[in-house]
Amino acid sequence: MRIVIVGAGVAGCVIARGLSRLPGMDIHCLERVEPGDHAEAGTGLNIGPNAVKALRIQDPELAGIIDDAAFEWTNWRISLTDGTVLFDLPLDDVASENGWRLRWSELYRVLRESAEGLITYGCRIADMGATPEGAGKTWIRWSDSEGDHELTDVDLLIAVDGRFSQTRQTFAGGVNSRQIGVAIFRTLVPDTSDGLITDYQQWFNGPNRLLAYRVPEDHIYIAGTFPIPLDMETPDEMKTAEALRAAYTPVSGYASGQARWLIDTVCAPESELHWARIQESEARYRETGANVLYLGDSSNGMVPTLGQGATQAIEGACAALGEIERLAGDGNFDAGDWLAAIEAVRADRTRFVMEFSLEASDTLLAGSDPVEGTRKKRNPAFQEKLKRLYNDIGTIGAVHSREESAVG
Repeated sequence: MRIVIVGAGVAGCVIARGLSRLPGMDIHCLERVEPGDHAEAGTGLNIGPNAVKALRIQDPELAGIIDDAAFEWTNWRISLTDGTVLFDLPLDDVASENGWRLRWSELYRVLRESAEGLITYGCRIADMGATPEGAGKTWIRWSDSEGDHELTDVDLLIAVDGRFSQTRQTFAGGVNSRQIGVAIFRTLVPDTSDGLITDYQQWFNGPNRLLAYRVPEDHIYIAGTFPIPLDMETPDEMKTAEALRAAYTPVSGYASGQARWLIDTVCAPESELHWARIQESEARYRETGANVLYLGDSSNGMVPTLGQGATQAIEGACAALGEIERLAGDGNFDAGDWLAAIEAVRADRTRFVMEFSLEASDTLLAGSDPVEGTRKKRNPAFQEKLKRLYNDIGTIGAVHSREESAVG
């Protein structure tokens, strides 16, 4: 069975590695960057407990490798920039696993090494499409350092090529993104905090938020958000050191030691801030006229408030693998049936995660009250949603449980 995976990012590597273990699979994973080039992934990320749980079930060896490359995410604290603590949650109160904290570049390195031999690097996709009279099959053309290539009669095309997916553009006409009126910047800096910044924390001054945590090796990931006019680019004057210092410094002028270090670091001339706007895109799981599967940001670009971007890429890849393993184990190698089954187990789950992530963004919006908004996050209703988010990963692992029962 011929499968082409467009992109060797988070979901791409996980699913390539998993599919390669099935009999009769001809796997081609096409990646744009060159081997060892992770420069575009220069910041950090936190991966939620739900992805850790899913990967431990689906690919425990890979989960163990990431364990060795990451710090545990064990606690979530929210304060004001004057030091007033509003929310302090040990993750084991709401999750059966802790999360991970690490650099994007390190995650890419680990994942790509784990899929060694399956990835072709330096690929430029020229074109792709559905095969005429091909019963859902597709074709794809690309070039790399060895020349031009074409694969026809592709049984399953898996798009994991990001929020601005070329695959989705080709088959579905692109992605409709929705801005929520919030600017975001990110940076990764050496840890000079002398222990002030450790596990996952957020600090508010009005709706203006700083977020930071420590990652290996001795660096701090920092992200900042503030409201901007809806559907408008972030004004240059709001990106200046003076504007940022004013945005995060309390009216009283007093900032806690943590906030003061963060503000000084962000406003330092040598700090390199990467700017974007927070947005989400309409979820899409597959094509109906061609055997195309979407995973990760190409499927569901969500707001980053609950750290579910890379998390859902891992969880979604594990869910897809679980369904494919289940059907293949029953002798069903019909890609159309695989796609229908994957959408069935992912649609409601993804909708919940996207809606909950957007709901949790309320304190970032213009005119919001972070004190009142954070108090709501201590309520049982929000805590129950967190438990659902971090624990309810659906049918992942059902095949493994069935195999273990058969052995027993």
